[in-house]
Amino acid sequence: MTSPAWQKSSYSGSSNACVEVRAADGVVELRESDEGDVIVRTTSLKFATFLQGAKAGEFDHLTATP
Repeated sequence: MTSPAWQKSSYSGSSNACVEVRAADGVVELRESDEGDVIVRTTSLKFATFLQGAKAGEFDHLTATP
């Protein structure tokens, strides 16, 4: 069985400096495109909860520029 293809956000445009994600069998994997051998794995439920927080702005302070 082959793994699903990695997907990046359409907001990344043609940039290769992005976070990529793929999911299969209830597991979500994330990696940075320039560090492809380092993979973070989590459950679909935990990832969905994280995305809800991100959409609600809970992590905006991490991306704000001074």
